[in-house]
Amino acid sequence: MDVQFTEEQLAEIESLSWLMRATAENSWIGFGAFVLIVALAILVFNLGFARKLPILKMVVIYILLIIGCFVLWFLEFLFGAPMIAVLIISALILGAYRYRLYRHRQTEQPE
Repeated sequence: MDVQFTEEQLAEIESLSWLMRATAENSWIGFGAFVLIVALAILVFNLGFARKLPILKMVVIYILLIIGCFVLWFLEFLFGAPMIAVLIISALILGAYRYRLYRHRQTEQPE
């Protein structure tokens, strides 16, 4: 889908956040960013905070997490806040922590 913009519209688009500019060119990018934020938030939640819960409680938690991700997406979309980058960094740090904890527990338990 090729969209043509006037000079005036291009000047307005340049003042927008990166996600707004990308969504103006291709409307699926905004949805893709939301899906990425949800996936990263679920990963961060599972790496750092998740406990074994009954299925109904887990469904409620994930629904609330998806609603909260809309707020994160809104901050990224409207203000250009680096929410995707923050979630990636959080996932990397929590993943490294979980790996080191796993290795530490392996060395503590002699067979």
